[in-house]
Amino acid sequence: MKITIIGTGYVGLTSGTCFAEVGHEVTCVDNNPEKVATLLAGKVPIYEPGLEELVKSNVAAGRLKFTTSTEEGVKSGEVIFIAVPTPPQPDGSVDLSFIEKVAREIAQCLTPELGYRVIVDKSTVPVKTGDKVEQTVRRYAPAGVEFGVVSNPEFLREGCAVDDLLHPDRVVIGSNDDRALAYMQKIYEPFVAPVLVTDINSAELIKHAANSFLALKISYINAVANICEASGADVEKVAEGIGMDKRIGRSFLNAGLGYGGSCFPKDIKAFIHISESLGQPFGLLKEVEKINFDQLDRFLAKIREKLWVFREKKIALWGLAFKQNTDDVRESVAIKLCQKMLSEGAVVAATDPEALGTAQKFGELTGSISYHTDMYETLDGADALVIGTEWPAYAKADLHEIKKRLRTPLVFDGRNLIDPKDAKAAGLEYISIGR
Repeated sequence: MKITIIGTGYVGLTSGTCFAEVGHEVTCVDNNPEKVATLLAGKVPIYEPGLEELVKSNVAAGRLKFTTSTEEGVKSGEVIFIAVPTPPQPDGSVDLSFIEKVAREIAQCLTPELGYRVIVDKSTVPVKTGDKVEQTVRRYAPAGVEFGVVSNPEFLREGCAVDDLLHPDRVVIGSNDDRALAYMQKIYEPFVAPVLVTDINSAELIKHAANSFLALKISYINAVANICEASGADVEKVAEGIGMDKRIGRSFLNAGLGYGGSCFPKDIKAFIHISESLGQPFGLLKEVEKINFDQLDRFLAKIREKLWVFREKKIALWGLAFKQNTDDVRESVAIKLCQKMLSEGAVVAATDPEALGTAQKFGELTGSISYHTDMYETLDGADALVIGTEWPAYAKADLHEIKKRLRTPLVFDGRNLIDPKDAKAAGLEYISIGR
């Protein structure tokens, strides 16, 4: 099928590329000419394993195109996906101005001669947004235009998005238009995955409800970790025992510094706001949010307890991305940890396999900080090592090399990557979470 994706951010670019990979003809639209030129050259402005290779191969095969023209995209695509940012506002609500603007632009490009078009919300949006999109298109489109509106939420995880899109565990399609649903089912025919067809409101709620539940699991195990520390239990064993129950599962039961990134913090705030606006306050999610905020302060308190003060102490910080296998530092807990240490006068030597550039550009880190590609180099003369991101390389680090390079053999593991017994055997004073 002929598909158009408006917006080549993380969701739009990965979705469009994977649609092209399974054989669809895809046109991606972005209003940034430099970005479009970069993508046409087969280069990707974000780090996502496997994505750049797929962009290059599908551009070369002619299945993936990029343009700055919304009109070109509307003319070429039978199905038009909206994948633009939906940033949070101070009150927790979602800024839908980009969605509204794109809906207007699509409407103004539609003509009766083009035939039926399906307009799909791919961005994460509050329930009832589909109704607003439909109203906007009807208001600004010429008379006689035929179209349907669909909600098709994405469930990709940064760091493994290509696999998530090519091999999804489910596809959710929500619409009140049977014709639009038929188009969407045809798009997803090449993907081997269960397809859930719902009304549009249910589809919009599914994404917020799913992310909020996953965040709940993270905050739950972090709360349990605090109880483990107070009682002398091991949160890793507790999580293993909980996760063996098939009704619960082991995923997202990893104690640590808490959740971050561009989705969970925003989506929890949005779901709280949505529930309150509907007259159904969601107090449980407020507690989930509070536990997540408190987790960072608890970890900082552990570091202060050992170092006494941060001022003029050199800290080696391993990890700046919000999670492994991405260069994304949006709402990164590691970045927030770094900011707090710097604000208290620490000298930070930071490293990350992929996020050094994005951290320097977007991290807003001020103070005495240096950036290093060699993770062991950060240790030289440091008063402590702090692990902020769960990169596999940190879990496999040479503990004796860490001991040799540190001024004092203190390791604060915010992701529970290192075995405490191995750390002790290497002569390290090791502090982690919940064990």
